[in-house]
Amino acid sequence: MLFDQIIDRSSTYSYKWNKYEGQNILPMWVADTEFKCPQAILDSLHQRVDHGLLGYTLPAHHKSANQAVVNWLAKQYNWQIKPEWIVWTPGVVPAFNVACKAVCQPGDKVLIQSPNYPPLLAAPKLNQLTRVDINTVEVDGRWTLDFTELEKQAADPLCKLLILCNPMNPVGTVLTAAELERVADICLQHHVLLCSDEIHCDLILDEDAKHIPAGKLEQFKGQVITLMAASKTFNIAGLGASFAIIEDAKLRQQFTGAAQGIVPWANVLGLSATEAAFTLCDDWHQQLLSYLRINRDYLISEIAQIDGLRLLAPQATFLAWIDGSGLGVDSVQKYFENKGIGPSPGSDFGDSRFVRINFGCPLSQLKDAMALLKK
Repeated sequence: MLFDQIIDRSSTYSYKWNKYEGQNILPMWVADTEFKCPQAILDSLHQRVDHGLLGYTLPAHHKSANQAVVNWLAKQYNWQIKPEWIVWTPGVVPAFNVACKAVCQPGDKVLIQSPNYPPLLAAPKLNQLTRVDINTVEVDGRWTLDFTELEKQAADPLCKLLILCNPMNPVGTVLTAAELERVADICLQHHVLLCSDEIHCDLILDEDAKHIPAGKLEQFKGQVITLMAASKTFNIAGLGASFAIIEDAKLRQQFTGAAQGIVPWANVLGLSATEAAFTLCDDWHQQLLSYLRINRDYLISEIAQIDGLRLLAPQATFLAWIDGSGLGVDSVQKYFENKGIGPSPGSDFGDSRFVRINFGCPLSQLKDAMALLKK
C-alpha cells in the first residue's frame, strides 16, 4: 500500500530520529509522520525550485495559495472566508505566541487546556503572562474540557485569552458543536478572546466526528483567531507555512502588528506546498485517513492486552495518549524506552503518568513497536 513503505531518515537530520541516534530505540514521539509527501506536492516543489529564483514572496500576494485555502475551507468545512482574512505565519507556534502579544498585557492570564503540547504550555510565560490550566476530564470514555473550571477561571478579569487545541493534542478529541458553542458562550460572557489551534483538523478519524472551525461560529462575530496548516496532514512541517484566519479587521491588525519585526514571512516553498496539498491531493488525503484508522484500531487492540496500560480512542490526529499509571513504575517514559520505544514524555504535556505515541507510520513499524512492548 501507499503508506507501507519504510523510508530511512537517518541521513536527513530528522529531529525525531536524531534523539535516539545510536540507541536501539524506535522513535515514536515528534508529531510528523513517516509517510512520503504526496507526489503532487513534490512535483510542485520541483517546479518552483527549477524556476531558479527563490527571492522574497509576500504571502498575501500569492493569490493561488490564498485561493487554495479559501477553496479548501469551503469544501472541507462549508466555511466561506475571504482571502484578506488570511494571515500567513511560519508555524502555529509563533502564531499563538503572537496572539498572546496582541491580546494581553504583562501580568494578564491565559487559559490553556491541560494536557497540551509543550510549546503551547510555554507560550504564556514567554510573553510575561500567567498560565491557568483547564484540566481535560474523562466523560463517558472520551476526553473533554472541564467546563465548570473553564467558566470559573474565565470570570477572572485578568483572563484575556483562551488558547484551545481542537482537535486536542495529545488526547485526540474533536469538540462537538455543543461543546464548541459552550466555549464560545463562556468566552463572550467574560470577554475572553479565543485562539483556536486547529492544525490537526484535517485528520478526523471517527466517521461520526465533525470538525467545526472556531471562526465559523456566528456567536463570535469574527472576534476569534483560528490557526491551521497543511503541515501535519501532508507531512510538510519542515517547510514553515501556516495561516491564521481572522475575520475582524481590527483584531487582524492587532495580530499583524504584534508580529511586526519578530515573525518572518511564511516560506515560499511552504506556500507552494500548501497550494498543492489543498488543490491536488484529495485522493491521497482520503487514503491517509483510511490507513490511520487501521493503525489506530490496531494500537487500541494491542494496548488493551497489556496490563497496566490504558488508551481512550482518539477521534482525530495520529497521536495516542496512553495512561501508564497502572504499571506501578517510577517512570512510564523509562518503561517504554527500556522496551525499545521512544514516545513523547507525558511530563512535557503536563502529566507524567502518560506517554504520547505517534502512530503515523507504516503498520509494520507499529507492529514492531507493539512486539517490543509485549516483551
